[in-house]
Amino acid sequence: MSTLSGSPSVPPNPVERPLDRDLGFGSLALRTQYRLLNRDGSFNVRRLHEGLLDKLFGYHALINLSWTRFFVLLGAWYMAINALFALGYLILGPGALQGTFDGPLFWRAFFFSIHTFATVGYGNIVPVSFLANALVALQTLFGLLSLAVATGLVFARFSRPNARVRYSSSALIAPYRDQSSFQFRIVNGRRSQLLNVQALLVHSRFERVAGARVRRFYSMELERNFVAVFPANWTVVHPISSSSPIYGWSREQLIEAEAEFLVLINAVDETYSQTVYSRTSYSADELEWGRRFAMMFFEEGTQALLDLDRLDETVSAPLPSES
Repeated sequence: MSTLSGSPSVPPNPVERPLDRDLGFGSLALRTQYRLLNRDGSFNVRRLHEGLLDKLFGYHALINLSWTRFFVLLGAWYMAINALFALGYLILGPGALQGTFDGPLFWRAFFFSIHTFATVGYGNIVPVSFLANALVALQTLFGLLSLAVATGLVFARFSRPNARVRYSSSALIAPYRDQSSFQFRIVNGRRSQLLNVQALLVHSRFERVAGARVRRFYSMELERNFVAVFPANWTVVHPISSSSPIYGWSREQLIEAEAEFLVLINAVDETYSQTVYSRTSYSADELEWGRRFAMMFFEEGTQALLDLDRLDETVSAPLPSES
C-alpha cells in the first residue's frame, strides 16, 4: 500500500483562529460521516421550511434552476394560469363566450384563454358579456406582465456569467521532483477565456484533541496558486514537504480521519469582464496513489490540440518511497 515517507504529523499552522476555524460551516464541522462540499460544488445542506413561493418562484431559485426544470416550471405555470382563467369564463356562464368550437365548454374557454394570453386573437371565439370582457382585460394585463417576467428571466439566465470548470474525477498522490505531491487537474469547459485564475486548497480532517474528536482545517500551500491565462489545462500541485498537513499520512489514515480536500477557484471571465467562481472537493477515498496525469496535448502540424476526453487519464508513477 502506498504511503508517504515519515510518520503522521500535525503542522503548527492549522487554520483555527477563533473567527474562521470552521470556515463558515458552523456546527456542521463537528459532524462525522459528513461531506462538507459535494463534487458538483454544492454545499451538503438541505433547507427545510422554506416558503413555497420563495422556493419555486423566487428570483434566485429561478436563476439557479437547471434549464430543464426551468422550462418544465414555465410550462406548468403557463398551463395552470390558462386553466384558472378558463374556469373564470365558465363561472360566468355558457353565454359569456360565443363562437364555434367542436368540444366541451371547458376546452373552448381554455383555448380562448390561450388566444388571449398570447394576443393571438383568431376571432372565432369572442367574449360577449361585460364581465367576460372585463376578465379578458385582466388576463391581457396579466399576460403582458408574465411575458415580460419570463423574457427577463430567460435573458438573465443566458447573460449570467458562470464558470464551467471541469475537474479530474480523482485527485492524485503523485511524484513531484524528489518528493510526493497532492494533485488534481482542471480545464475550462467553455470556449470563453478565463483570466487571472486563482486556486485555494483547504484540507479538513478529524483529530484527537484532549480526548475529543475535532475537525480541523489546514491551508495547503500550492506550487502555484495563480495563472494569468487559462487556455489549456492546469494541474494544481501541493508539494508534500515536511510542512505539509498531510506529510507522513497514508491512505488508511486519511480515510479514518475522514479527510476532505476543499477546492475553490475564482477567475475573471473575459467575455463578461466579471469574476466567476467554481468549487468542488475530494474525499480521502477519491485519491489515487502512485499515479500521475497523462498529457492532454498532442500536436497536429503546427497546431497544438487539447483532448478534453483525457482529463481523467492517468498512468502509473511510483512514489519516491517506493523507488
